Amino acid sequence: MIPNPPTEIGLSATKAINGRWRAALPALTFALLWLLVCYWSTAASMVSIWERSETFAHGFVVPLITLWLIWRERVRLAALAPRPGWWALLPMAVGGLAWLLGGLASVNSLSQLALVAMLVLTVPAVLGTQVARAIAFPLCFLFFAVPIGEFMLPQLMAWTADFTVFALQLTGIPVYREGQSFSIPSGNWSVVEACSGVRYLIASLMVGALYAYLNYRSLMRRLIFVCVAFVVPIFANWVRAYLIVMIGDISGNRLATGVDHLIYGWIFFGLVMAAMFWIGARWREDGAAARQAAQVPERQSSPTVPTARLWLAVAAVAVLSGVWKSGDWAIERSYGARPPRFAKIASIGSWLPAQGGLTDWRPQYKNPSAEVHQSYRRGDAAVGLYIGYYRNQSYERKLVSSINDLVGSGDPRWEKVRGGALEVLLGGQPLSVRTAELRSATGDRMVVWQWYWVDGKLTASDGWAKAYTSLSRLRGRGDDSAVVIVYTPKGKPGEAEATLAEFLNDATQAVEIALRKTRDLR
Repeated sequence: MIPNPPTEIGLSATKAINGRWRAALPALTFALLWLLVCYWSTAASMVSIWERSETFAHGFVVPLITLWLIWRERVRLAALAPRPGWWALLPMAVGGLAWLLGGLASVNSLSQLALVAMLVLTVPAVLGTQVARAIAFPLCFLFFAVPIGEFMLPQLMAWTADFTVFALQLTGIPVYREGQSFSIPSGNWSVVEACSGVRYLIASLMVGALYAYLNYRSLMRRLIFVCVAFVVPIFANWVRAYLIVMIGDISGNRLATGVDHLIYGWIFFGLVMAAMFWIGARWREDGAAARQAAQVPERQSSPTVPTARLWLAVAAVAVLSGVWKSGDWAIERSYGARPPRFAKIASIGSWLPAQGGLTDWRPQYKNPSAEVHQSYRRGDAAVGLYIGYYRNQSYERKLVSSINDLVGSGDPRWEKVRGGALEVLLGGQPLSVRTAELRSATGDRMVVWQWYWVDGKLTASDGWAKAYTSLSRLRGRGDDSAVVIVYTPKGKPGEAEATLAEFLNDATQAVEIALRKTRDLR
Protein backbone atom coordinates (compact mmCIF):
# COMPACT_ATOMS: atom_id res chain seq x y z
CA MET A 1 0.00 0.00 0.00
CA ILE A 2 1.23 3.48 -0.87
CA PRO A 3 0.87 5.98 1.99
CA ASN A 4 -1.12 9.12 1.42
CA PRO A 5 0.90 12.18 0.48
CA PRO A 6 1.56 14.66 3.35
CA THR A 7 -0.82 17.16 1.82
CA GLU A 8 -3.67 14.66 1.90
CA ILE A 9 -2.89 13.80 5.53
CA GLY A 10 -2.98 17.50 6.45
CA LEU A 11 -6.25 18.02 4.64
CA SER A 12 -7.86 15.02 6.31
CA ALA A 13 -6.67 16.21 9.73
CA THR A 14 -8.04 19.67 9.06
CA LYS A 15 -11.39 18.21 8.08
CA ALA A 16 -11.43 16.13 11.26
CA ILE A 17 -10.67 19.18 13.39
CA ASN A 18 -13.33 21.23 11.62
CA GLY A 19 -15.77 18.41 12.14
CA ARG A 20 -15.08 18.33 15.85
CA TRP A 21 -15.68 22.03 16.33
CA ARG A 22 -18.41 22.61 13.75
CA ALA A 23 -20.94 21.13 16.17
CA ALA A 24 -19.20 22.06 19.42
CA LEU A 25 -19.06 25.83 18.95
CA PRO A 26 -22.80 26.30 18.25
CA ALA A 27 -23.59 24.05 21.20
CA LEU A 28 -21.38 26.07 23.54
CA THR A 29 -22.72 29.37 22.20
CA PHE A 30 -26.31 28.27 22.76
CA ALA A 31 -25.55 27.14 26.34
CA LEU A 32 -23.85 30.44 27.21
CA LEU A 33 -26.65 32.51 25.67
CA TRP A 34 -29.22 30.46 27.55
CA LEU A 35 -27.49 31.21 30.86
CA LEU A 36 -27.31 34.94 30.09
CA VAL A 37 -30.99 35.05 29.12
CA CYS A 38 -32.04 32.95 32.10
CA TYR A 39 -30.10 35.13 34.55
CA TRP A 40 -30.48 38.37 32.64
CA SER A 41 -31.31 40.45 35.71
CA THR A 42 -28.03 39.46 37.39
CA ALA A 43 -26.00 40.18 34.25
CA ALA A 44 -27.77 43.54 33.85
CA SER A 45 -26.99 44.46 37.47
CA MET A 46 -23.29 43.94 36.75
CA VAL A 47 -23.41 46.16 33.67
CA SER A 48 -25.25 48.89 35.56
CA ILE A 49 -22.47 48.95 38.16
CA TRP A 50 -19.84 49.15 35.42
CA GLU A 51 -21.68 52.17 34.02
CA ARG A 52 -22.00 54.17 37.22
CA SER A 53 -18.81 53.25 39.08
CA GLU A 54 -15.35 54.32 37.97
CA THR A 55 -13.90 51.63 40.23
CA PHE A 56 -15.47 48.86 38.16
CA ALA A 57 -15.57 50.44 34.70
CA HIS A 58 -12.91 47.93 33.61
CA GLY A 59 -15.70 45.31 33.57
CA PHE A 60 -16.57 46.36 30.00
CA VAL A 61 -13.19 45.23 28.65
CA VAL A 62 -12.85 42.00 30.65
CA PRO A 63 -15.05 39.87 28.31
CA LEU A 64 -13.18 41.28 25.29
CA ILE A 65 -9.80 40.44 26.83
CA THR A 66 -11.06 36.95 27.62
CA LEU A 67 -12.11 36.40 23.99
CA TRP A 68 -8.74 37.70 22.78
CA LEU A 69 -6.85 35.38 25.13
CA ILE A 70 -8.89 32.42 23.89
CA TRP A 71 -8.27 33.43 20.28
CA ARG A 72 -4.52 33.33 20.96
CA GLU A 73 -4.92 29.63 21.81
CA ARG A 74 -6.90 28.76 18.69
CA VAL A 75 -4.17 26.50 17.22
CA ARG A 76 -3.82 24.64 20.48
CA LEU A 77 -7.58 24.27 20.82
CA ALA A 78 -8.00 23.03 17.26
CA ALA A 79 -5.89 19.97 18.12
CA LEU A 80 -8.26 18.96 20.93
CA ALA A 81 -11.43 16.93 20.62
CA PRO A 82 -14.41 18.52 22.40
CA ARG A 83 -16.29 16.04 24.55
CA PRO A 84 -18.75 16.76 27.40
CA GLY A 85 -17.38 16.75 30.94
CA TRP A 86 -20.29 15.53 33.03
CA TRP A 87 -18.44 16.13 36.29
CA ALA A 88 -18.83 19.91 35.75
CA LEU A 89 -22.59 19.66 36.31
CA LEU A 90 -22.06 19.14 40.05
CA PRO A 91 -20.15 22.40 40.69
CA MET A 92 -22.65 24.10 38.36
CA ALA A 93 -25.43 22.95 40.68
CA VAL A 94 -23.52 24.44 43.63
CA GLY A 95 -23.15 27.67 41.66
CA GLY A 96 -26.88 27.73 41.00
CA LEU A 97 -27.60 27.27 44.68
CA ALA A 98 -25.21 30.12 45.51
CA TRP A 99 -27.03 32.31 42.97
CA LEU A 100 -30.38 31.48 44.59
CA LEU A 101 -29.11 32.24 48.10
CA GLY A 102 -27.54 35.48 46.89
CA GLY A 103 -30.84 36.52 45.37
CA LEU A 104 -32.83 35.63 48.47
CA ALA A 105 -30.52 37.69 50.66
CA SER A 106 -30.07 40.43 48.01
CA VAL A 107 -26.30 39.91 48.02
CA ASN A 108 -25.38 41.20 44.57
CA SER A 109 -21.78 40.04 44.63
CA LEU A 110 -22.69 36.43 45.52
CA SER A 111 -25.26 36.17 42.72
CA GLN A 112 -22.85 37.76 40.23
CA LEU A 113 -19.95 35.51 41.23
CA ALA A 114 -22.25 32.50 40.93
CA LEU A 115 -23.36 33.54 37.44
CA VAL A 116 -19.78 33.96 36.22
CA ALA A 117 -18.86 30.61 37.79
CA MET A 118 -21.72 28.92 35.91
CA LEU A 119 -20.61 30.54 32.64
CA VAL A 120 -17.06 29.32 33.21
CA LEU A 121 -18.18 25.80 34.16
CA THR A 122 -20.31 25.58 31.02
CA VAL A 123 -17.09 25.23 29.00
CA PRO A 124 -15.92 21.97 30.63
CA ALA A 125 -19.53 20.75 30.82
CA VAL A 126 -19.99 21.04 27.04
CA LEU A 127 -16.42 20.90 25.65
CA GLY A 128 -14.65 18.84 28.27
CA THR A 129 -11.78 19.03 30.72
CA GLN A 130 -8.95 19.20 28.16
CA VAL A 131 -10.42 22.23 26.41
CA ALA A 132 -11.15 23.98 29.71
CA ARG A 133 -7.62 23.30 30.95
CA ALA A 134 -6.13 24.79 27.77
CA ILE A 135 -7.97 28.10 28.38
CA ALA A 136 -8.12 27.98 32.18
CA PHE A 137 -6.65 31.46 32.70
CA PRO A 138 -8.88 33.23 30.13
CA LEU A 139 -11.91 31.63 31.75
CA CYS A 140 -10.83 32.58 35.28
CA PHE A 141 -10.03 36.11 34.05
CA LEU A 142 -13.79 36.58 33.61
CA PHE A 143 -14.13 36.85 37.40
CA PHE A 144 -12.50 40.30 37.19
CA ALA A 145 -15.78 41.43 35.59
CA VAL A 146 -17.58 40.94 38.92
CA PRO A 147 -17.83 44.33 40.66
CA ILE A 148 -16.59 43.21 44.04
CA GLY A 149 -14.10 44.76 46.44
CA GLU A 150 -15.90 47.60 48.19
CA PHE A 151 -16.07 45.48 51.35
CA MET A 152 -12.35 46.26 51.73
CA LEU A 153 -12.97 50.02 51.95
CA PRO A 154 -13.10 50.38 55.77
CA GLN A 155 -9.94 48.34 56.32
CA LEU A 156 -8.01 50.03 53.52
CA MET A 157 -9.03 53.47 54.84
CA ALA A 158 -7.92 52.51 58.35
CA TRP A 159 -4.55 51.25 57.09
CA THR A 160 -4.02 54.41 55.03
CA ALA A 161 -4.79 56.63 58.03
CA ASP A 162 -2.53 54.54 60.29
CA PHE A 163 0.44 54.78 57.92
CA THR A 164 -0.06 58.47 57.13
CA VAL A 165 -0.20 59.44 60.80
CA PHE A 166 2.79 57.21 61.60
CA ALA A 167 4.84 58.69 58.73
CA LEU A 168 3.94 62.26 59.70
CA GLN A 169 5.03 61.61 63.27
CA LEU A 170 8.32 60.15 62.02
CA THR A 171 8.77 63.32 59.97
CA GLY A 172 8.42 65.33 63.18
CA ILE A 173 4.97 66.79 62.50
CA PRO A 174 2.60 66.67 65.50
CA VAL A 175 -0.69 64.91 64.70
CA TYR A 176 -4.01 64.68 66.52
CA ARG A 177 -6.22 61.88 65.19
CA GLU A 178 -9.86 60.91 65.64
CA GLY A 179 -11.10 58.04 63.52
CA GLN A 180 -10.10 58.63 59.91
CA SER A 181 -9.60 62.36 60.45
CA PHE A 182 -6.45 63.99 61.76
CA SER A 183 -5.12 67.49 62.31
CA ILE A 184 -1.64 68.91 61.82
CA PRO A 185 -0.53 72.51 62.47
CA SER A 186 -1.19 73.53 58.84
CA GLY A 187 -4.71 72.12 58.57
CA ASN A 188 -7.17 69.26 58.87
CA TRP A 189 -7.20 66.11 56.75
CA SER A 190 -9.52 63.14 56.43
CA VAL A 191 -9.13 59.73 54.77
CA VAL A 192 -12.28 59.24 52.69
CA GLU A 193 -13.30 56.46 50.31
CA ALA A 194 -11.36 57.95 47.39
CA CYS A 195 -8.22 57.74 49.54
CA SER A 196 -8.64 54.04 50.33
CA GLY A 197 -6.76 52.92 47.22
CA VAL A 198 -9.32 50.27 46.32
CA ARG A 199 -9.35 51.49 42.70
CA TYR A 200 -5.58 51.15 42.48
CA LEU A 201 -5.72 47.71 44.07
CA ILE A 202 -8.38 46.30 41.74
CA ALA A 203 -6.72 47.78 38.64
CA SER A 204 -3.31 46.47 39.71
CA LEU A 205 -4.62 42.96 40.38
CA MET A 206 -6.32 42.71 36.99
CA VAL A 207 -3.43 44.11 34.97
CA GLY A 208 -0.88 42.24 37.08
CA ALA A 209 -2.61 38.89 36.54
CA LEU A 210 -2.78 39.52 32.79
CA TYR A 211 0.89 40.55 32.69
CA ALA A 212 1.95 37.45 34.63
CA TYR A 213 0.01 35.16 32.29
CA LEU A 214 1.44 36.69 29.13
CA ASN A 215 5.06 36.93 30.30
CA TYR A 216 5.62 33.91 32.53
CA ARG A 217 5.17 30.18 32.07
CA SER A 218 6.09 29.02 35.56
CA LEU A 219 3.12 28.87 37.94
CA MET A 220 5.35 29.96 40.82
CA ARG A 221 6.51 33.11 39.00
CA ARG A 222 2.95 33.95 38.05
CA LEU A 223 1.70 33.60 41.63
CA ILE A 224 4.61 35.66 43.00
CA PHE A 225 3.93 38.48 40.54
CA VAL A 226 0.20 38.49 41.34
CA CYS A 227 1.05 38.71 45.06
CA VAL A 228 3.37 41.63 44.29
CA ALA A 229 0.58 43.26 42.28
CA PHE A 230 -1.62 42.98 45.39
CA VAL A 231 0.88 44.33 47.93
CA VAL A 232 2.50 47.12 45.89
CA PRO A 233 -0.64 49.26 45.27
CA ILE A 234 -1.58 49.09 48.96
CA PHE A 235 1.83 50.33 50.06
CA ALA A 236 1.98 52.81 47.17
CA ASN A 237 -1.36 54.28 48.25
CA TRP A 238 -0.02 54.78 51.77
CA VAL A 239 3.01 56.64 50.41
CA ARG A 240 0.76 58.63 48.07
CA ALA A 241 -1.46 59.76 50.96
CA TYR A 242 1.56 60.77 53.03
CA LEU A 243 3.13 62.71 50.14
CA ILE A 244 -0.13 64.55 49.42
CA VAL A 245 -0.35 65.68 53.04
CA MET A 246 3.29 66.74 52.95
CA ILE A 247 2.81 68.67 49.70
CA GLY A 248 -0.20 70.40 51.20
CA ASP A 249 1.71 71.21 54.40
CA ILE A 250 4.79 72.56 52.61
CA SER A 251 2.75 74.63 50.10
CA GLY A 252 0.47 76.11 52.75
CA ASN A 253 -2.44 74.01 51.43
CA ARG A 254 -2.21 75.58 47.97
CA LEU A 255 -1.31 72.30 46.26
CA ALA A 256 -2.74 68.76 46.45
CA THR A 257 -6.02 69.88 48.01
CA GLY A 258 -8.39 70.04 45.03
CA VAL A 259 -8.64 68.22 41.72
CA ASP A 260 -4.85 67.99 41.59
CA HIS A 261 -5.14 65.76 44.66
CA LEU A 262 -6.54 62.98 42.45
CA ILE A 263 -4.29 63.83 39.51
CA TYR A 264 -1.16 63.46 41.65
CA GLY A 265 -2.52 60.15 42.91
CA TRP A 266 -3.01 58.63 39.47
CA ILE A 267 0.35 59.94 38.19
CA PHE A 268 2.10 58.43 41.21
CA PHE A 269 0.21 55.16 40.79
CA GLY A 270 1.12 55.03 37.09
CA LEU A 271 4.80 55.49 37.88
CA VAL A 272 4.69 52.76 40.52
CA MET A 273 2.97 50.32 38.15
CA ALA A 274 5.43 51.11 35.36
CA ALA A 275 8.33 50.41 37.74
CA MET A 276 6.71 47.13 38.85
CA PHE A 277 6.28 45.93 35.26
CA TRP A 278 9.81 47.04 34.35
CA ILE A 279 11.27 45.03 37.20
CA GLY A 280 9.02 42.07 36.42
CA ALA A 281 10.23 42.06 32.81
CA ARG A 282 13.70 40.99 34.01
CA TRP A 283 12.29 37.49 34.69
CA ARG A 284 10.23 37.07 31.53
CA GLU A 285 9.88 33.54 30.17
CA ASP A 286 9.14 34.15 26.53
CA GLY A 287 12.09 32.34 24.96
CA ALA A 288 11.99 29.46 22.52
CA ALA A 289 12.17 26.85 25.28
CA ALA A 290 9.18 28.35 27.06
CA ARG A 291 7.15 28.55 23.85
CA GLN A 292 7.98 24.95 23.03
CA ALA A 293 6.88 23.83 26.52
CA ALA A 294 3.56 25.59 26.07
CA GLN A 295 2.76 23.85 22.79
CA VAL A 296 0.42 20.87 22.60
CA PRO A 297 1.17 18.14 20.06
CA GLU A 298 -1.45 17.78 17.37
CA ARG A 299 -3.89 14.96 18.03
CA GLN A 300 -5.01 14.07 14.54
CA SER A 301 -6.54 10.72 15.42
CA SER A 302 -8.83 11.87 18.25
CA PRO A 303 -12.33 10.52 17.66
CA THR A 304 -15.13 12.94 16.98
CA VAL A 305 -17.82 13.02 19.63
CA PRO A 306 -21.36 12.54 18.29
CA THR A 307 -23.30 15.77 17.99
CA ALA A 308 -26.11 14.29 20.06
CA ARG A 309 -23.83 14.01 23.11
CA LEU A 310 -22.83 17.66 22.84
CA TRP A 311 -26.43 18.81 22.71
CA LEU A 312 -27.31 16.44 25.54
CA ALA A 313 -24.73 18.29 27.65
CA VAL A 314 -26.30 21.59 26.57
CA ALA A 315 -29.72 20.30 27.60
CA ALA A 316 -28.34 19.26 30.99
CA VAL A 317 -26.87 22.75 31.50
CA ALA A 318 -30.18 24.36 30.47
CA VAL A 319 -32.26 22.18 32.79
CA LEU A 320 -29.88 22.63 35.71
CA SER A 321 -29.83 26.42 35.36
CA GLY A 322 -33.58 26.53 34.88
CA VAL A 323 -34.20 24.64 38.12
CA TRP A 324 -32.68 27.42 40.24
CA LYS A 325 -34.40 30.17 38.27
CA SER A 326 -37.72 28.37 38.67
CA GLY A 327 -37.06 27.95 42.39
CA ASP A 328 -36.44 31.67 42.76
CA TRP A 329 -39.62 32.45 40.81
CA ALA A 330 -41.65 30.05 42.97
CA ILE A 331 -40.37 31.59 46.21
CA GLU A 332 -41.10 35.09 44.96
CA ARG A 333 -44.59 34.09 43.85
CA SER A 334 -45.44 32.33 47.10
CA TYR A 335 -44.78 35.45 49.13
CA GLY A 336 -46.67 38.58 48.31
CA ALA A 337 -46.98 41.31 50.89
CA ARG A 338 -48.18 44.86 50.90
CA PRO A 339 -45.82 47.67 51.90
CA PRO A 340 -45.61 47.78 55.72
CA ARG A 341 -47.14 50.48 57.86
CA PHE A 342 -45.09 51.24 60.93
CA ALA A 343 -46.68 53.54 63.52
CA LYS A 344 -44.68 55.62 65.93
CA ILE A 345 -44.09 54.06 69.30
CA ALA A 346 -45.85 56.03 72.04
CA SER A 347 -44.61 56.56 75.58
CA ILE A 348 -42.08 54.00 76.77
CA GLY A 349 -42.32 53.69 80.53
CA SER A 350 -41.28 57.04 81.94
CA TRP A 351 -39.79 58.13 78.59
CA LEU A 352 -42.10 60.57 76.81
CA PRO A 353 -42.09 61.43 73.08
CA ALA A 354 -40.46 64.77 72.38
CA GLN A 355 -41.15 67.23 69.61
CA GLY A 356 -38.40 67.50 67.02
CA GLY A 357 -35.15 65.59 66.85
CA LEU A 358 -32.17 65.72 69.16
CA THR A 359 -29.94 66.96 66.32
CA ASP A 360 -29.98 67.38 62.55
CA TRP A 361 -28.34 63.95 62.15
CA ARG A 362 -30.23 61.16 60.42
CA PRO A 363 -29.00 57.61 59.68
CA GLN A 364 -28.27 57.15 56.00
CA TYR A 365 -30.36 54.07 55.24
CA LYS A 366 -31.66 54.19 51.68
CA ASN A 367 -35.19 53.37 50.52
CA PRO A 368 -36.67 51.66 53.60
CA SER A 369 -40.18 50.31 53.16
CA ALA A 370 -41.16 52.16 56.34
CA GLU A 371 -39.27 54.05 59.02
CA VAL A 372 -39.65 55.66 62.42
CA HIS A 373 -37.45 58.45 63.76
CA GLN A 374 -38.57 59.59 67.19
CA SER A 375 -36.90 61.22 70.18
CA TYR A 376 -37.78 60.59 73.86
CA ARG A 377 -37.02 62.47 77.05
CA ARG A 378 -36.98 61.67 80.73
CA GLY A 379 -35.89 64.56 82.87
CA ASP A 380 -32.60 65.85 81.51
CA ALA A 381 -31.91 62.66 79.54
CA ALA A 382 -32.76 62.49 75.82
CA VAL A 383 -32.59 59.52 73.46
CA GLY A 384 -33.27 59.17 69.74
CA LEU A 385 -34.77 56.02 68.21
CA TYR A 386 -34.56 55.17 64.51
CA ILE A 387 -36.10 52.05 62.92
CA GLY A 388 -35.68 51.41 59.22
CA TYR A 389 -38.01 48.58 58.14
CA TYR A 390 -37.43 46.62 54.91
CA ARG A 391 -39.81 44.32 53.03
CA ASN A 392 -39.69 42.89 49.49
CA GLN A 393 -35.99 43.64 49.33
CA SER A 394 -34.19 43.99 46.02
CA TYR A 395 -30.87 45.24 44.69
CA GLU A 396 -32.20 48.79 44.88
CA ARG A 397 -33.77 48.46 48.35
CA LYS A 398 -32.15 46.24 50.97
CA LEU A 399 -31.23 46.33 54.62
CA VAL A 400 -27.56 45.36 54.48
CA SER A 401 -25.79 47.36 51.81
CA SER A 402 -22.49 49.19 51.37
CA ILE A 403 -24.41 52.45 50.87
CA ASN A 404 -26.30 52.11 54.17
CA ASP A 405 -24.39 53.62 57.06
CA LEU A 406 -24.70 55.93 60.03
CA VAL A 407 -23.00 58.75 58.13
CA GLY A 408 -22.99 59.11 54.37
CA SER A 409 -19.76 59.38 52.42
CA GLY A 410 -18.70 63.00 52.12
CA ASP A 411 -21.24 64.28 54.66
CA PRO A 412 -20.05 67.84 55.51
CA ARG A 413 -21.93 67.97 58.84
CA TRP A 414 -21.21 64.68 60.57
CA GLU A 415 -18.44 62.08 60.68
CA LYS A 416 -17.84 58.84 62.55
CA VAL A 417 -14.75 59.15 64.74
CA ARG A 418 -14.93 55.83 66.58
CA GLY A 419 -16.54 52.44 66.18
CA GLY A 420 -16.65 49.18 68.06
CA ALA A 421 -18.88 46.64 69.75
CA LEU A 422 -20.47 46.33 73.19
CA GLU A 423 -22.48 43.57 74.84
CA VAL A 424 -25.83 44.81 76.17
CA LEU A 425 -29.02 43.22 77.47
CA LEU A 426 -32.04 43.28 75.16
CA GLY A 427 -35.10 41.72 76.72
CA GLY A 428 -32.91 39.93 79.23
CA GLN A 429 -30.76 38.37 76.48
CA PRO A 430 -27.15 39.48 75.90
CA LEU A 431 -26.39 40.86 72.44
CA SER A 432 -23.23 42.36 71.00
CA VAL A 433 -24.30 45.62 69.33
CA ARG A 434 -22.32 47.98 67.16
CA THR A 435 -21.23 51.19 68.80
CA ALA A 436 -20.07 54.43 67.26
CA GLU A 437 -19.22 57.96 68.26
CA LEU A 438 -20.26 60.71 65.88
CA ARG A 439 -18.95 64.27 65.76
CA SER A 440 -20.63 67.22 64.08
CA ALA A 441 -18.96 70.11 62.32
CA THR A 442 -19.86 72.30 65.32
CA GLY A 443 -18.24 69.92 67.80
CA ASP A 444 -21.36 68.13 69.10
CA ARG A 445 -20.89 64.43 69.83
CA MET A 446 -23.26 61.47 70.03
CA VAL A 447 -22.99 57.86 71.11
CA VAL A 448 -24.85 55.44 68.82
CA TRP A 449 -25.83 51.77 69.28
CA GLN A 450 -27.06 49.72 66.34
CA TRP A 451 -28.31 46.20 65.55
CA TYR A 452 -30.54 44.28 63.12
CA TRP A 453 -33.88 42.55 63.59
CA VAL A 454 -34.62 39.79 61.05
CA ASP A 455 -37.89 37.87 61.48
CA GLY A 456 -37.55 38.01 65.26
CA LYS A 457 -33.80 37.25 65.37
CA LEU A 458 -31.34 39.86 66.61
CA THR A 459 -27.78 40.34 65.39
CA ALA A 460 -25.27 43.10 64.73
CA SER A 461 -23.47 41.11 62.01
CA ASP A 462 -24.03 41.90 58.34
CA GLY A 463 -23.29 38.29 57.44
CA TRP A 464 -25.73 36.79 59.93
CA ALA A 465 -28.40 39.29 58.92
CA LYS A 466 -28.04 38.10 55.32
CA ALA A 467 -28.11 34.45 56.40
CA TYR A 468 -31.24 34.95 58.53
CA THR A 469 -32.93 36.73 55.61
CA SER A 470 -32.18 33.84 53.24
CA LEU A 471 -33.42 31.30 55.77
CA SER A 472 -36.62 33.25 56.36
CA ARG A 473 -37.37 33.44 52.64
CA LEU A 474 -36.63 29.75 52.13
CA ARG A 475 -39.15 28.99 54.90
CA GLY A 476 -41.76 31.09 53.11
CA ARG A 477 -41.81 33.80 55.79
CA GLY A 478 -40.66 36.65 53.59
CA ASP A 479 -37.73 38.98 54.12
CA ASP A 480 -39.09 41.37 56.75
CA SER A 481 -36.16 42.91 58.62
CA ALA A 482 -35.14 46.17 60.22
CA VAL A 483 -32.24 48.17 61.56
CA VAL A 484 -32.69 49.55 65.08
CA ILE A 485 -30.57 52.52 66.14
CA VAL A 486 -30.58 54.37 69.46
CA TYR A 487 -28.43 57.40 70.21
CA THR A 488 -27.89 60.11 72.78
CA PRO A 489 -25.59 63.11 73.22
CA LYS A 490 -22.22 62.30 74.72
CA GLY A 491 -21.70 63.78 78.16
CA LYS A 492 -19.34 62.73 80.88
CA PRO A 493 -17.47 59.42 80.45
CA GLY A 494 -19.94 56.54 80.71
CA GLU A 495 -22.98 58.81 80.99
CA ALA A 496 -24.25 58.22 77.44
CA GLU A 497 -23.86 54.45 77.74
CA ALA A 498 -25.81 54.42 81.01
CA THR A 499 -28.60 56.49 79.44
CA LEU A 500 -28.92 54.17 76.45
CA ALA A 501 -28.89 51.08 78.68
CA GLU A 502 -31.72 52.52 80.82
CA PHE A 503 -33.73 53.42 77.73
CA LEU A 504 -33.35 49.93 76.22
CA ASN A 505 -34.38 48.34 79.51
CA ASP A 506 -37.73 50.07 79.08
CA ALA A 507 -38.00 50.12 75.28
CA THR A 508 -36.87 46.66 74.12
CA GLN A 509 -40.25 45.00 74.59
CA ALA A 510 -42.18 47.86 72.98
CA VAL A 511 -39.84 47.87 69.96
CA GLU A 512 -40.12 44.07 69.59
CA ILE A 513 -43.93 44.17 69.74
CA ALA A 514 -44.05 46.94 67.13
CA LEU A 515 -41.73 45.03 64.79
CA ARG A 516 -43.70 41.79 65.10
CA LYS A 517 -47.02 43.57 64.50
CA THR A 518 -45.60 45.19 61.39
CA ARG A 519 -44.37 41.81 60.14
CA ASP A 520 -47.71 40.09 60.77
CA LEU A 521 -49.80 42.78 59.05
CA ARG A 522 -49.44 41.67 55.42
